[in-house]
Amino acid sequence: MSVNHGANLYDLSSKYGFSKEEFMDFSSNINPFGTSTLAKEFIINNIDIISMYPDPNYKNLKKSISSYCNCLQNNIVLGSGATELISSFIKTINPKSALLLSPAYSEYENELSKINCDITKYFARYEKDFKINVFELIDNIKENNYDLVIVCNPNNPTGFTFSCDEIKQILSSTSSFVMIDETYVEFTDTSVFSCTKLVDTYKNLFVIRGTSKFFSTPGLRLGYGLIGNEDVKNSINSHLDLWNVNIVASSMGEIMFKDKNFIDHCSDIILRERDFLINELSKIIDLHVYESNGNFILCKIKSKSITAKILREKLISKKIIIRDCASFDGLDEYFFRVCILKPDENKLLLKSIKEVFNA
Repeated sequence: MSVNHGANLYDLSSKYGFSKEEFMDFSSNINPFGTSTLAKEFIINNIDIISMYPDPNYKNLKKSISSYCNCLQNNIVLGSGATELISSFIKTINPKSALLLSPAYSEYENELSKINCDITKYFARYEKDFKINVFELIDNIKENNYDLVIVCNPNNPTGFTFSCDEIKQILSSTSSFVMIDETYVEFTDTSVFSCTKLVDTYKNLFVIRGTSKFFSTPGLRLGYGLIGNEDVKNSINSHLDLWNVNIVASSMGEIMFKDKNFIDHCSDIILRERDFLINELSKIIDLHVYESNGNFILCKIKSKSITAKILREKLISKKIIIRDCASFDGLDEYFFRVCILKPDENKLLLKSIKEVFNA
């Protein structure tokens, strides 16, 4: 199965005659406030570091991540983006059977298929507002004894999120490896929903994090994984290239994970704007809007007056891009997703959607 990862601004720019900068991209789930000013200023003022090799042990970067994630420094592996680590982990443990909570990011299935893994999909259902009962999930895991369980937390695209306590219940109930993708967890209350601190205790847990979304650095390609299983960690590291994280990414990471003002500022505004958009979109009679703990909101056109594809086309003419979710397993042509941008852009999105539905 193939799922496009948000909009291709290059193609859309060519097709519609708008510049890439003119589009308001509500499909990409990237922090609209950019990255840490402190990190950017460091690179600008120290650009000559590009003539140096990074520290092969990345001590300062790992120290910064350790403090940020509240886990041991020794339990960190670094990657050129989170996707590299997803691939490395799956290849390392080589599961024969895996449970994939769906709908989900397509790369999990792609990587599992490469090793001919037997994939079972555990679907969150729209009839239950995509909420998953942790005890029912645990019963399924116990009954089938999977080698690997994959959870995107918060889930993309539904926004459903297990709490750290619920993840702990899952880990305590199985010997299966559990991979938790926390790509979007920083857009919510990490003290409740993040399970990074559990890697120091549970040897069957692997937590994936990246910097593309919250820190708005998809071009930097900096990802990190957290794992307390020494054998698996060493095996992953043995297959990664030396200096697989470049010195610009490493240097920016050291700073932005410690930039509390940036982190708090972005979290406060995005959470407030998410609540605003959920409340306002819910007032449109044609839509069913789902609760979300991510920086995105899943909606269904319950009136079926138009499809998500048609809605997307109508909005593109206004230089607004949303995500048509028909390509996600378990969703149909009436589902779409929008991410949270800046307040003025969110108001324009809302106004434009209302105009389409004459709300």
